[in-house]
Amino acid sequence: MEKKAIVVGAGLVGSLWSVYLSKAGYSVTVYERRPDIRNAEISAGKSINLALSNRGWKALKTVGVDTKIQDIAIPMTGRMMHDLEGNCTYQPYGKEGEAIYSVSRGGLNARMMDIAEKEGKAKIFYNHKCIDVDLYEGRVHLENSDTGERFTDEADVVFGADGAYSAVRYNGMQKEDRFDYSQDYIDDGYKELLLPANEDGSYKMDKNCLHIWPRGRFMLIALANEDGSFTCTLFMPFEGDNSFSSLKNDEDVKHFFKDTFPDFYDMMPNLIENWHQHPLSSLAIMRSYPWKYGKTALMGDAAHATVPFYGQGMNAGFEDCTVLWRMMQQYGDDWDTVLDEYQKERKPDGDAIQDLSLYNYHVMRDYVGDPMFLLRKKIEAWFSEKHPDKWLPLYSQVTFSDIRYSEAWAAGKRQSAIMDKIMQMPHITENWQSEDIENTLLDLCKE
Repeated sequence: MEKKAIVVGAGLVGSLWSVYLSKAGYSVTVYERRPDIRNAEISAGKSINLALSNRGWKALKTVGVDTKIQDIAIPMTGRMMHDLEGNCTYQPYGKEGEAIYSVSRGGLNARMMDIAEKEGKAKIFYNHKCIDVDLYEGRVHLENSDTGERFTDEADVVFGADGAYSAVRYNGMQKEDRFDYSQDYIDDGYKELLLPANEDGSYKMDKNCLHIWPRGRFMLIALANEDGSFTCTLFMPFEGDNSFSSLKNDEDVKHFFKDTFPDFYDMMPNLIENWHQHPLSSLAIMRSYPWKYGKTALMGDAAHATVPFYGQGMNAGFEDCTVLWRMMQQYGDDWDTVLDEYQKERKPDGDAIQDLSLYNYHVMRDYVGDPMFLLRKKIEAWFSEKHPDKWLPLYSQVTFSDIRYSEAWAAGKRQSAIMDKIMQMPHITENWQSEDIENTLLDLCKE
């Protein structure tokens, strides 16, 4: 008998997971409610660029498709901070040779769909909306948006990889007794701008950095695209002073950028035209549990959608594939056990990356321009280099390792408490590389 799997959602996680399922001997059918984005012109500025890091690469490498992504990934070795005068300060992300990679969401999604079809032999049906799910029978009820036809498909196992507003979760799991679900919109929204390349196609800024204009309660960021452009995102409160609602007309927008991001303003042609091209969007964290009922499971944003400030949303979804694959190696086609063990292990990590993402928003927005915060990070890097067995900075744990998110977050909180004590020590600014500081850190690590 042929083993069959259904994946709802042909996004990044659904496309990758279909390759894994194919490797396990499954015939995979993918249903996607949107049209095929490969047939449309993909704008680099359609949605926040993604930062592919260690966990994402590991998931791609496990099924041998990492080499098919490398040509569209631009390495970023650190942050470039832009102050109000246009001065730039570089902060490396990790050690020499460590980088995160900027990828266009649309470009990567199109590539992942190609991979799903070629490597995973998946059949992808577009404009097919999930309207109901029989969780325990593995049946998905669908509607073809083009024809209006309704039909049912059935499989040994069904995966909802259909994003933060998952139809599988909404039509199936949210009707179950004692299903926990919450959505929490943060006070800030985002708007995108596309900074074009120079006339000769070159970049206006260093392409190998994530550029940040931190301004306390709001910030602008920019990530490079392959064509010499940058996808730029303004994160700001919806209401109040220095908010989206305070920019009432084109003149307000122009003055705001000129006063707040002067170097960006000088680089950006057609600011107002660009401002109106992209919608103002909201940001939310969505928590849910259980992730599995009967033959049906959630993964990626459908299970644990987060805000983008640690650059881990996609990486966390890809890591779901890694964890599920490990469970399959252990338990084979015993899906009841595979899915049960997957959700038990993964739920604390889903919660942790959501907490980490909110924490890192404050870091990027409020602290990265603070000299004492930068000193704190210098001390951590210095101590970690001398005693790698005793200290790995939180950012490196999350971004450059596959330590569980929940363990990294717990370790990060312990380290933060230690650093609070270190920063209170007399003359820390002058003596931070002293033997006394090193010994104090060693003693505090033992406690």
